[in-house]
Amino acid sequence: MEYRPCGVYHQYYRQDHAWWQSKFVWGKMILLFGAIFYIIPQFAGMYLISIANVVGYTILSALGVQLLIGYCGQVTLGHAAFLAIGAYTSTLLMLQLDLPYPLTLFLGGVAGGLWCVLFGLPSARVKGFYLIMTTMAAQFITVEFFITQYVSQIGGRGMAFSIPPGTVKIGPWMIKSDLDVYYLMIILILMCIFIMSNLLRSRVGRAWIAIRDNDIAAEALGVNIVRYKLLAFFVAGFFGGIAGAFWVTSLAAVSPEHFHFGWSLWLVGVILIGGVGSIHGTIFGALFMTLIPEGLKFLIFMLTQNPFFVELMPFLPLLLEKFLYVKEAAFGLAIALFLIFEPNGLAYRWWQIKNYFNLWPFSY
Repeated sequence: MEYRPCGVYHQYYRQDHAWWQSKFVWGKMILLFGAIFYIIPQFAGMYLISIANVVGYTILSALGVQLLIGYCGQVTLGHAAFLAIGAYTSTLLMLQLDLPYPLTLFLGGVAGGLWCVLFGLPSARVKGFYLIMTTMAAQFITVEFFITQYVSQIGGRGMAFSIPPGTVKIGPWMIKSDLDVYYLMIILILMCIFIMSNLLRSRVGRAWIAIRDNDIAAEALGVNIVRYKLLAFFVAGFFGGIAGAFWVTSLAAVSPEHFHFGWSLWLVGVILIGGVGSIHGTIFGALFMTLIPEGLKFLIFMLTQNPFFVELMPFLPLLLEKFLYVKEAAFGLAIALFLIFEPNGLAYRWWQIKNYFNLWPFSY
């Protein structure tokens, strides 16, 4: 059984649930980690590193949305509120109480989780459209009212909390450059994915999936759906708080504008394009939603440098100037096309490609 020409076969349950189930997969993961930790930092410029940080922030932000929508069947359209709670909790604890960043990072996650549970309480009685309205209310109550009108006024700082250089550090490691943020982002993503993956393989994860598939049947089988729904909201809010506290490292000042309603919709789009109910889908969706707009912007910029294309398409400079609207239009178009032609997302397509090569030459 050492050489497996068609598929992967195991004799024991523990082998079947191993993260990496063959030497070939081990080799791929070693190469991947080598690229992430050595090749990209050594050979990529600061621009690419900054894009990688945005991808990582999107992954961290969308993990909670994936947990709620993809694995527990609870709709959320206000997840940016919990990112804001985590970011402001971490910032206030560092600036006001001078606590170390690792502790404020964890407390920001806890605060985001508890705040998410508060708005997850209606899920015990409502679902569907009514739960959508509840989570939207979380966005507007938290960011537009609570943070903007009250939290932002603490210390007389006005709307934004300035973060002096050297504030964010882990022991002797001062996080002051994009490369430092990149390494922190990789560590946090690995930790969060490890936690989420193991939760999904446990009794808790099976209860979440049962609630997603049929909550009435799950309750009939003895699953306490209220408790597990609230636990899902807490874990999702915890991931959101971690993401918000992480994003503080890339900001000179924390402002409510960083956590607007559009970002909540963007995160839902990430998992719809990447694949609902798949951790791989969160990663693929974040890559797609970050790299495609950047590539589109670069393409428009290159075309504007050529007089021939400018004469042929005189609206190109205006597109570059108003690229934010172009990005939003591309986002809506991508959602519509994926829902029509690829409703299972990029993760399903990746699963098909991977199985084709794993089962070759008997992939039929």
